[in-house]
Amino acid sequence: MAGTGAASWRRPQRVSMQEHMAINVNPGPIRPIRLISDYFPHFYPFTEPALRAPDPHPAVAPTVHSAPQPQPEPEPEGDSDDSTTLGTLEFTLLFDADNSALHCTAHRAKGLKPPASGSLDTYVKANLLPGASKASQLRTHTVRGTRGPVWEETLTYHGFTHQDAGSKTLRLCVCEDPWLHRRRRVPLLGELRVPLRKLVPNQARSFNVCLEKRRLTKKPRSLDTSRGISLYEEEVEAEVAGEERGRILLSLCYSSQRGGLLVGVLRCAHLAPMDANGYSDPFVRLFLHPNVGKKSKYKTSVRKKTLNPEFNEEFFYAGAREELAQKTLLVSVWDYDLGTANDFIGLVQLSGQASGERQRHWRECLDHSDQRLELWHVLDGAPLQLSD
Repeated sequence: MAGTGAASWRRPQRVSMQEHMAINVNPGPIRPIRLISDYFPHFYPFTEPALRAPDPHPAVAPTVHSAPQPQPEPEPEGDSDDSTTLGTLEFTLLFDADNSALHCTAHRAKGLKPPASGSLDTYVKANLLPGASKASQLRTHTVRGTRGPVWEETLTYHGFTHQDAGSKTLRLCVCEDPWLHRRRRVPLLGELRVPLRKLVPNQARSFNVCLEKRRLTKKPRSLDTSRGISLYEEEVEAEVAGEERGRILLSLCYSSQRGGLLVGVLRCAHLAPMDANGYSDPFVRLFLHPNVGKKSKYKTSVRKKTLNPEFNEEFFYAGAREELAQKTLLVSVWDYDLGTANDFIGLVQLSGQASGERQRHWRECLDHSDQRLELWHVLDGAPLQLSD
């Protein structure tokens, strides 16, 4: 019997697989499940553990140590608004009705989201919509290496009228400068759009608006998508007939001392791009019809690579007011091309037989001597065959 008892004592006790799993997995007494508010006190400040009602039947459980509270992350440079992940843009708009101009002052951006490159070299780009985006595009200088850039730069749209204020929208985009990083595509960090109909003339209005993502639309059906071209592109803005040609600011003055008409070609705005680089090399031709001789034809100098040229050149046509009242002044804008025919951009005809502002400008000039009258005119798209 003694030998049998010793043998049984040396034999290891056999444990079933079910018992083995239960022994290894069982953690001991069941602990109560913690509330989610214990982990996120920022979102539920009214349910802190000290403010909860006591449990009438508390469970017997070992003491549960509270989890360490996460430390708040440092706020990014620019103090971005919690309602946006792209940041905000501060700017001021002023509709100068007396000078037919729209001034947009880009102040600063805050909390911009850096691109994949990790660096931020940003500028603000502005467009007037609807219309040809290239013709109305203006931009600020580039500020490097910050998520809170400060520009304090004013972009001016000349030839902006009350009609434009009622129908146009200003689009502002914060972009990363691609030339500093040798990239062709301009990375857009965010954009916003402001309807201009609510602007009060001659009263500045400040804005602090959250940036949004780029608005996308489908490409026209005429584009070929069989070669893997993307079905989505930047929004194609509608072009208004007549507006896509641009505008010209002319001054007229009948000089009684010199006995003739002074015509000033001051500037053009939002001209249609005629060259492959998206710009034009504009100049202006003037022709008083009917007339003979070279004194009836003039030409301004050429302004290179611009859609908003400034000329400030003046020309003189001799003649009595009665004679000039029977004539027509043709003002045409052209794109200069070296070695090939110049491209026609737009035309304005001023005469007593014209209509609207063109007729009023012409008649008031001849009716009031020695008074300089300046007025913006929209260019027509009908080309003329004018010889040099």
